[in-house]
Amino acid sequence: MENKPKVILAIGGHIGDAELTAGGVMATNAVLGGKNYTLALTAGERGNPAHLTVEEYRKQKIEEAEAFAEMMNGKAYVLRYQDGELPNNEEVRYEVANIIREVRPDLIITHWHSTMHKDHNATHYIVPDAQFLASVVECDKIQGKRHYAPIYFAENWEDDLDFEPYVYIDITPGYDLWCEALHKHWFVMNSKDFKYYDYYTSLARVRGCLNRTMYAEAFNIYDRQKIVRRKLW
Repeated sequence: MENKPKVILAIGGHIGDAELTAGGVMATNAVLGGKNYTLALTAGERGNPAHLTVEEYRKQKIEEAEAFAEMMNGKAYVLRYQDGELPNNEEVRYEVANIIREVRPDLIITHWHSTMHKDHNATHYIVPDAQFLASVVECDKIQGKRHYAPIYFAENWEDDLDFEPYVYIDITPGYDLWCEALHKHWFVMNSKDFKYYDYYTSLARVRGCLNRTMYAEAFNIYDRQKIVRRKLW
């Protein structure tokens, strides 16, 4: 990513997915003056702690997403679908396509395919189709001018099937902001099932070593896009 402000749209199956896997890139973009938008296709509310109902936790998670996005110089979108029940259908694709046209990002970031979580896997297939709709289709289901942005697939411990890091992005300038913003998410800091904060902040250091920077995040792209161009003279 060039060292200048971008518009980034990070799309996750749940609130917190994009923030964990692409938050360093968004924070660095924010530090550089860019705009960052998160889109959660569900709130991820069924990971509710014992002291909150599912509906109470949904409300809290939306507030957390909004607080994170505000720190990223952007906005959080959350669709109405329930955690674990994200439909893989045309209606969702058009909803996402409309947001792509509204935001007009330079880059879209989303899930790699997953065998661990159906919402992640559905998102992996929904987003590229929505990208196509946003860039090509003119009909009454989609508003605004056509817009295209490339897709990067984020590194997520729940989506590691065949994931091969290909694009490394230096997130050193935004690392501290990202770490601060992650504290807005209750599950990131308090989950008893997985140490999200420790894993992703440590992974950023590992990827930074491979990138020859202090911190980095890694992404994959489709194999058909992996073309190495060299000039001999």
